[in-house]
Amino acid sequence: MEHSISRRTLVGTGLAALMAGRARAQPVFRFGLTPVFLDNDAAVIDGLRHALSRGMGREIELVQRRTYQEITGLLLERSVDAAWLCGYPYLQHADLLDLVAVPVWRGSPRYQSYLIVGTEDRAESLTDLQGGTHAFSDPDSNSGYLVTATDLRRMGEQVEGFFSRSIFTFGHRNVVRAVADGLMRSGSVDGYVWEALEVIEPGLTARTRVIARSEWLGFPPVCARRDSLASDPVQALQTALMSLAETEEGRQALRSLQLDGFRQATPALFDGIADRMRDMDP
Repeated sequence: MEHSISRRTLVGTGLAALMAGRARAQPVFRFGLTPVFLDNDAAVIDGLRHALSRGMGREIELVQRRTYQEITGLLLERSVDAAWLCGYPYLQHADLLDLVAVPVWRGSPRYQSYLIVGTEDRAESLTDLQGGTHAFSDPDSNSGYLVTATDLRRMGEQVEGFFSRSIFTFGHRNVVRAVADGLMRSGSVDGYVWEALEVIEPGLTARTRVIARSEWLGFPPVCARRDSLASDPVQALQTALMSLAETEEGRQALRSLQLDGFRQATPALFDGIADRMRDMDP
């Protein structure tokens, strides 16, 4: 009897160890992040990684690069398994990419582009900024470039001729800083980021003023390659993202990001960005 019990115990222990070993042996899931405001917040990034890792049951590596183009390239070449992109590069590669989930902010999966100036600047619209210096975030950013570029195109103007000088800061927070510090007269920035900074760095946004807001556009989505969307790892990511609000660790990650949660979406959410892309065609 003792021999029988001992054997069952050994078998059970062996199976548990085997299952644990298999869990540890699962490949690391590589998740790309574009350089939005959270690129400087280690605690925010670490909280998101832990919450998603727990939800997926596997280790996650968050991969960051300086530009949107670099992260998009990593996704296209399969060097990351999924990435939190912008609607603009998603649509640029819509034949190869598909939607995993989209954030919900203040009850909606949409956000705006903000046009900002210093608090002492008397400008009230884009037209008033002609001849001044301007900060964009990234050439592949909808809110940090495309919106202003298409607004100018609709006015019969070009970025290069309208502003005396324009730069890319490669970060929305950097746009706000450039304007707040008087390095650039105006800037194009993600409205979600500006509003988030107003909470966590009110002294920074207090030195800027929003003079224009775009229409509501599809929030930057989480994407994967279309040919891997149905894979178990990507499906696990989708489930983990949409279940963040169900655990305390997930809720803390969402609070740090100032988001309500994540949901599924269809390409129609990005029709407004697609319209602007068509306006940029020669």
